[in-house]
Amino acid sequence: MDKANFVDYIRIFCRSGKGGAGSMHFAHTKFNANAGPDGGDGGRGGHIILRGNTQLWTLLHLRYYKHVHAEDGERGSGDNCTGRSGKDIIIEVPLGTIAKDAETGEVEAEILEDGQELIWLPGGIGGRGNTYFKSPTNQAPEYAQPGEPGIEGYKYLELKVLADVGLVGFPNAGKSTLLSSISAAKPKIANYAFTTLTPQLGMVAYRGEQSFCMADLPGIIEGAAEGKGLGHRFLRHIERNSVLLFLIPADSEDHAKEFKILHHELEQYNPELLHKKIIIAVSKSDMLDDELKAEIVKELPEGIPHLFISSVTNQGLQQLKDELWTALNEKNELTGR
Repeated sequence: MDKANFVDYIRIFCRSGKGGAGSMHFAHTKFNANAGPDGGDGGRGGHIILRGNTQLWTLLHLRYYKHVHAEDGERGSGDNCTGRSGKDIIIEVPLGTIAKDAETGEVEAEILEDGQELIWLPGGIGGRGNTYFKSPTNQAPEYAQPGEPGIEGYKYLELKVLADVGLVGFPNAGKSTLLSSISAAKPKIANYAFTTLTPQLGMVAYRGEQSFCMADLPGIIEGAAEGKGLGHRFLRHIERNSVLLFLIPADSEDHAKEFKILHHELEQYNPELLHKKIIIAVSKSDMLDDELKAEIVKELPEGIPHLFISSVTNQGLQQLKDELWTALNEKNELTGR
């Protein structure tokens, strides 16, 4: 996806509709000029609703929505007629979208399923007409309720990519090449840092008709947790991945140090990320002999599965898919998902 077409963060001003006022009305019939109160209730103000849509991958379509105002409810009227409710506004968003209040940062809604609808900002309730207040001791109430105001304020919509496997590594570690080798995705590939500036998703075909989703995310640099490089724009997407695949190139000057930096940046951003299943893949391994591989293994942390792969020669790619599939299914068994 082109950088200009990928928007994962927007700020908008939202206001749900105000409830319509109740009616203070008295009936006048042909045979009874004082037939009593018959004021109807006001209509509900329009809601602002979020709806999940699998056909969307970005918030680009909302980029120029500076203000979103739902319609107010109409006033009630005589003959106990309730006012028309304000028209709801439905905002279509990609799966993985989180809605936050701009002032407090509080998460107000989260969309994870196609077709899922959540009332983000409810419209104000319509006021009661004077009919509602009629009683044996008050046969002619001369008052009705005003409608409740809507909710308004600046809001954030933030997209966190939903994928089974997230690729974690320094810029130019071979993440894009790997994704293009094992899926139909065609991310931009070049021999310089930060080739990938936006998340790229690919469906990886597994044995039979099974598959899983892999995300190629912009590379980490040291200090990313403090906002350096692509900083938080990259790191927040990792929160959605079930399994993290650390890619460390075979030609790295210090494999252990590279892993520690990647590990540290995730920990600084959100320690819970380290509770995810982690697998290490040493990329660009087609030129390594057994002796060099053994030396690299000594630098890698114990207790974390590791593989040697080459996206150019397809070395170890099937073994990698087997390892990822096993990890994903272990994760699902533990979570019941």
